[in-house]
Amino acid sequence: MEYDNAIKNRLKRIEGQVRGVLAMLEEGKDCRDIVTQLTAIRTAVDRTVGSVIGSNLEHCIQEELAKGHSPDKVIKEAVELLVKSR
Repeated sequence: MEYDNAIKNRLKRIEGQVRGVLAMLEEGKDCRDIVTQLTAIRTAVDRTVGSVIGSNLEHCIQEELAKGHSPDKVIKEAVELLVKSR
């Protein structure tokens, strides 16, 4: 499975956010500001997980349909991945 640049860009943004939080810690910034940034990172990661699973699910469903199979198993696995990610 090949992932598009949008997902890679999301991860690079998250990486920048994490570096920013590390800098905040080193500077002794307020706990509330740090938690706010960590919450934003968690939200960004959750959305990225959803995007990766969604892209993969679409690809896998198309493969199963092309083979003449039901995509039920693939859908179930995708749901399990979403649940596991939380």
